[in-house]
Amino acid sequence: MLALNRVAVTYGNGTQALKPTSLKLAQGQFVVLLGRSGAGKSTLIRTLNGLVAPTSGSIIADGVGSLDGERALRVHRRRTGMIFQQHQLIGRLSALDNVMTGRLGYHSSFRTLFPLPRSDRQLGLECLARVGLLDKALVRADQLSGGQQQRVGIARALVQQPRLILADEPVASLDPETAVEVLSQLRHICTTDGITAVISLHQIDLARRFGDRVIAMRDGSVVADASVEELTDQMCASIYRSEASGRSSQQAHHHSSHSQPQPVAAMEAAL
Repeated sequence: MLALNRVAVTYGNGTQALKPTSLKLAQGQFVVLLGRSGAGKSTLIRTLNGLVAPTSGSIIADGVGSLDGERALRVHRRRTGMIFQQHQLIGRLSALDNVMTGRLGYHSSFRTLFPLPRSDRQLGLECLARVGLLDKALVRADQLSGGQQQRVGIARALVQQPRLILADEPVASLDPETAVEVLSQLRHICTTDGITAVISLHQIDLARRFGDRVIAMRDGSVVADASVEELTDQMCASIYRSEASGRSSQQAHHHSSHSQPQPVAAMEAAL
């Protein structure tokens, strides 16, 4: 569905946010990105949608080809839905009007100056119904709860009739119960429609519960790529262990193995 061939991103200040990365995403796969803050997850997601241009390497999308060209990138973005951590809704607009912004890519700039076709609005209502918010269609976005706002974000992505959905920490600002509800809904929709999804998360339990595949990142590199069934506790611990803590752990082990008496033995001797 989408292939990255040694894609790398280096920012203007010299920071290499994404080291040469090669990946293939299959149609209908629910992929979870795991990693510490600053690991490169957000950069990878933005690169998949062309919001960040690769410094080197290439991205190939089915039916479009290389995303180097402006037209190919425009088509790819039109069929790629984005879901954001902070929802990115316009508070003074209704839920439906926010959803309708997902249809703008299907019309010329001039056409968007006028009300969108009735068929588009009907599609928007259907997408709100799929996330359980049809009764909130005319309610201002800033009057909705955080979970409801994120579901509007999902509906906005769905109205694009996407082949790919990218979500950058979509449940980071939600309470645990609401996070499960939102991910359950998103997973069900993607499975039903055969949509590929790439979701960045911090919660390992959610990755195991909802993901098909886990891609772990550290310092701008992919350090693990496995099915959820292959994800071990040891792998999870290594993903989130910092280099400093790793060195400290090794130093502590070295010190303890050469120090006599051992802490427990010393306590027993004192008793």
